[in-house]
Amino acid sequence: MAWLVAKQAGGTIVLRIEDLDPNRSKAKYTDGIMRDLESLGLLWDVKSEHQSKRSEAYEQALDTLKSVSNVYPCFCSRADLHSAGAPHAGERLIYSGKCRDLSADEASRLKSEGRSASLRLEMPDSILGFNDAFQGRLDMNLAKECGDIIIRRTDGVFAYQLAVVVDDAANGITSVVRGVDLLDSTPQQIHLFNLLQKDVPEYAHVPLFVDETGRRLSKRNSDAGIDALTSRFSSPSGIIGHIAYLAGLTEADEPTTPSELLAHIGTSAIGGLLKNKRHIIWS
Repeated sequence: MAWLVAKQAGGTIVLRIEDLDPNRSKAKYTDGIMRDLESLGLLWDVKSEHQSKRSEAYEQALDTLKSVSNVYPCFCSRADLHSAGAPHAGERLIYSGKCRDLSADEASRLKSEGRSASLRLEMPDSILGFNDAFQGRLDMNLAKECGDIIIRRTDGVFAYQLAVVVDDAANGITSVVRGVDLLDSTPQQIHLFNLLQKDVPEYAHVPLFVDETGRRLSKRNSDAGIDALTSRFSSPSGIIGHIAYLAGLTEADEPTTPSELLAHIGTSAIGGLLKNKRHIIWS
């Protein structure tokens, strides 16, 4: 969907390798991602620098945030966060703000005890809204529905929310098309764009494929791995054709390529077919 939207608008596709976590990011995985995209015909125009090599840019953004907002150390463990009150089913865990008002002496004491601290950004008690191309209007109270967000983890790794905003700005990204599971992250990211005084992209969040029980497809369950899909649909174009058919982009479940889809479908058609849909059942 991101490829179709960008190409219909005459834009370019940027390939970003989000390898912030050194324990989970291996060169073989990066190579596999690129091979899979190429086999599917989802070619990129620009390859940005790996996030693992952009710590200096994230550090500069962190300095800016410290100068314009409240960034504070948080010593809460995962157990502390959950003991503050577990969310109801389907709800997010909102940080209580426990460490927000720690004094310098209290923070020093915790550090002397060997406690590691993440860095959090205080979120304002205000509504931030945006219009999503597929999901419509979303308004969120940043303090009450999001809570203070982590921008650097206890192990020193910069958080996803900050990294993608810094990289979107650096790459000149004007359109972000991604899964609806990241819809609620968007107001947080827009807030970061505003604090850093960077242009905010347009957003479109596409439905997720799920099974009949509502479970998201995943490689670990052997229903979304590229090898398993290729085996089932015989070819990369067979995979693309089936996805396009289930999403309502084509009338027949037949092999096709992204370029062939591009030749006969416009972004308005995509938006109309996917509008306000959160899930599509995979069959």
